[in-house]
Amino acid sequence: MTNQIHSGTLEIKLSAREEKHRRFARKAAAEGMVLLKNEGVLPLNVDSSIALFGGGAVQTIKGGTGSGDVNNRENISVYQGMKEAGAVITSESWLMEYEICYESARIAWKKRILKAAENVENPFDAYAANPFSMPEGRRILKEDIKDAQVAVYVISRICGEGKDRRKEEGDYYLSRSEQEDILFLNQSGIPIVLLLNVGAPIELTDILEEAENIRAVLNISLPGQEGGRATADVLLGRAVPAGRLTATWARRYEDYPSAEDFGYLNGNLDTEEYREGIYVGYRYFDSFGKRPLFSFGYGLSYTSFSMGYEGIKRTERGVELVVSVKNTGTVYSGREVVQVYASLPQTESTKELKRLVGFAKTKDLKPQESQRLVISIEQSYLASYSEEQHAWRIDAGTYGIWIGEHSDVLQPVVKIIVQKQTLIKRTRAVFPSNTVSDEFFVDETARRKAEEWIRIAEQKKIPSLVFVPWEENSRSSQPHLADIQPVTELIPLLYGNITQGASTLGSAGMRVPGSAGETTEALEEKYGIRSLIMADGPAGLRLRQSYEVDRETDTVYGAGVLGSLENGFLEEIKHHKNADIYYQYCTAFPVGTALAQSWDTELLREVGEAIAVEMEEFHVDLWLAPGMNIHRSPLCGRNFEYYSEDPLLSGIMAACVTEGVQSHKGCGVTIKHFACNNQEDNRMGVNVRVSERALREIYLRGFEIAVKKSRPVAMMSAYNLVNGIHAANSWELCTAVAREEWGFEGVIMSDWNTTVPEDGSVPWQCIAAGNDIIMPGNKKDDENICKAYEDGKLSEEMIRRSAGRIFQMLKKLG
Repeated sequence: MTNQIHSGTLEIKLSAREEKHRRFARKAAAEGMVLLKNEGVLPLNVDSSIALFGGGAVQTIKGGTGSGDVNNRENISVYQGMKEAGAVITSESWLMEYEICYESARIAWKKRILKAAENVENPFDAYAANPFSMPEGRRILKEDIKDAQVAVYVISRICGEGKDRRKEEGDYYLSRSEQEDILFLNQSGIPIVLLLNVGAPIELTDILEEAENIRAVLNISLPGQEGGRATADVLLGRAVPAGRLTATWARRYEDYPSAEDFGYLNGNLDTEEYREGIYVGYRYFDSFGKRPLFSFGYGLSYTSFSMGYEGIKRTERGVELVVSVKNTGTVYSGREVVQVYASLPQTESTKELKRLVGFAKTKDLKPQESQRLVISIEQSYLASYSEEQHAWRIDAGTYGIWIGEHSDVLQPVVKIIVQKQTLIKRTRAVFPSNTVSDEFFVDETARRKAEEWIRIAEQKKIPSLVFVPWEENSRSSQPHLADIQPVTELIPLLYGNITQGASTLGSAGMRVPGSAGETTEALEEKYGIRSLIMADGPAGLRLRQSYEVDRETDTVYGAGVLGSLENGFLEEIKHHKNADIYYQYCTAFPVGTALAQSWDTELLREVGEAIAVEMEEFHVDLWLAPGMNIHRSPLCGRNFEYYSEDPLLSGIMAACVTEGVQSHKGCGVTIKHFACNNQEDNRMGVNVRVSERALREIYLRGFEIAVKKSRPVAMMSAYNLVNGIHAANSWELCTAVAREEWGFEGVIMSDWNTTVPEDGSVPWQCIAAGNDIIMPGNKKDDENICKAYEDGKLSEEMIRRSAGRIFQMLKKLG
């Protein structure tokens, strides 16, 4: 038991804040749903008789597992959402039987977890190694579809922290049962609607070719607690789909550039070589002529749009493009996303065929209504990195600017002419240039294809603008040195609050039950420096649903790791006499990918503001989000937390969420995981080998955009090694790049327990590198740092710099 600050409430009833955020979560979920196919079947008529199947119909998966989960009050399934909307469901006996099957599978899974937990030091490891899989329902019978006019089949996947997805049936591929169900429905002749309740791509090519009666496919993603109601809104036409994909869906798994070498597939979890270089996602599919099933940025609507170029002008940061959009339909209002891509000259180095350089989303346009959008393109978005010159460079030549509704349907609208190569940003030589062979960099096929796109732009009779790039000034951050004497009193600031059990996920935070951790309280009594409370994200705040407080001693009864997961399902709540129950019902918003699929910057700001409201209510200072690693492979178990395969989209979305959260004084974000945390298997030990160019253009770019646009107060370093050095021990990442190049002034903290493994991050080297706080903190961290200071390995200035940055963060957060 420990003293705490009563972050919860004694009221169990639904609060006004909960109700408001429920409505907003429903809206956000619908905005991020992507209509992938529709042959006249959607929207459904509410009076249509619907045969509803699939485990996700009854138990719709709201989000991922692990630290990205939210212990919210209630989840709305697709079945419940459709019933509330007045839909006629003909397959209720199948759905009821599945519910029984599901509950039985959950009990068996719980027993397996508890048994596995007996043999590991950290129970979370047993949880991560044994993810729950949705059980298969019984075979669909003719009676289940009797009188049905349409069949809706939900395909669901569970994924989460600590384990990557598998290239197996029932995960990346459809299970045999799913295939048989869909083909049975196909033989009935009624139209089929597939709902994809998944956090990342699955392979659908064969089933879409074989089952001709699949008339519609809707990707609902992992839509948060209100997913069922939002799905009903879209299916029944009460909300018009306006989401667009943020990752490429391949026709075959083998089409991805890192396919057979990813993670566990090549038998080597110690080293991951990013040999595809800059060719990630659509950059690869475009440049190497791979035709995807669904392209980056793709998504349909219930209405149609036209868009036209209206002009371009210079700005202080680059150029502005003006595009008009019109809803050309006659029935439905709707929203369109204007996507802007640039094709780049191939004069100095091979570049991708095209890259996203800007986007904007319209308001809700009524039939025949129009809107003019102004889209900013910063000059840095046209630059490529030169390892030889250690600089960001805009090459001389023609830059074609293309607009369209997704990456495969574009029209060139204007040419930007650069007459002289310009180094716009000089950098320090930090990362070895020979770390990995980027075999695709020298591919002539990609170069010729990209040159052809430039020729198309040059030959088109479209306007042109002569653009003169300029060298940008350095944004180096100013050091803040803590002045407390002696320096040894500052050392406790460099690791989290050391408490019993603090080394395990979910139990490190003591003042707010279920919070992820706290900074030290060791300086509170003498210097008035309070501890900061941190909570996991990024789909909401991850706290315990409830906790008990002794009435006489005013202390809280704790819970173990398993008690903080799965709404407490894995660990029975022990009720105590003379104790009050406090409730902490947070909102489970859609996951990061689902939010980004809205392509709606204002919506993401609103999400940030809603998160901040809950942070204020539950006394949380730092939200451990947004997550913004790149979708390098569809098998990464944590892709659902991240936004996109594209760094520009990722960076802008993260910046918007950050602005929303930090618009509330006292609330801060922690962008993560810096950097290359793109797999979960052996995430604490894998060495990512990547060229400096690919690292800067793809894997660091989103972080750079977020840092410069929104000034997050904190950043979290990744577990993995980057070119042989743990991210938390990397001076190149934490200091040279983040602080000296980008001007990041905030605090960098480690991911949880990065120093615990024998071959993990070295505590004192974290501080020397500029990783200011080691989380969640343990006695060995303290001993290691103190000894390094005594031995002269860690200087007084290094300690004072990290402590100074922590003081600055405390000042910003009040």
